[in-house]
Amino acid sequence: MQLKKLASFLVVLAGLVTASVSAFAADAENTMIISLKDGDVTIALRPDLAPKHVAQIKKLVREGAYDNVAFHRVIDGFMAQTGDVKFGNMKKGFSPEAVGTGGSELPDLPAEFSQSEHYKRGTLGMARSQDPNSANSQFFIMFAPAPNLDGQYTIVGNVVSGMELVDKIKKGDEADNGTVSDPDRMIKVRIAADK
Repeated sequence: MQLKKLASFLVVLAGLVTASVSAFAADAENTMIISLKDGDVTIALRPDLAPKHVAQIKKLVREGAYDNVAFHRVIDGFMAQTGDVKFGNMKKGFSPEAVGTGGSELPDLPAEFSQSEHYKRGTLGMARSQDPNSANSQFFIMFAPAPNLDGQYTIVGNVVSGMELVDKIKKGDEADNGTVSDPDRMIKVRIAADK
């Protein structure tokens, strides 16, 4: 009886793994993998929603710009923000005072706001200043839905696996707008299509 249950479980597990690998392999060019201290987070990028933003993220990933960049602003129940490649690299040039104010050497991007997609748990959105056309390299991952962001910030992807690892990212001080002291970081970021 136990052997039969184990065999059934293995068949189901094999089916799930095959389905996951097939979905993952279906668009490896638009799959971003972020290695965190506890494991990998897989994100399906959405060039159908934000082609310019996705192209810029992929360029930065392929340059290694996101490696070792801090999650500098993390608000429990809201989101985890990272991607300041100018001041957020914890191996070179990290500035606790300036992190969150920088971007990359690439130009800022025009807004690509979506009216059809919504900010929900696992959504990846682009951070920006008050200017709607100021997104550059910083992005955030939602812990929970935030309808107030819909149509106001560019959506660039969705977490497809590893959200439980995102939940473990060190949270910041709520009294200081989520600023994190001794923050967690993206250890390595890569595009699945790259060997």
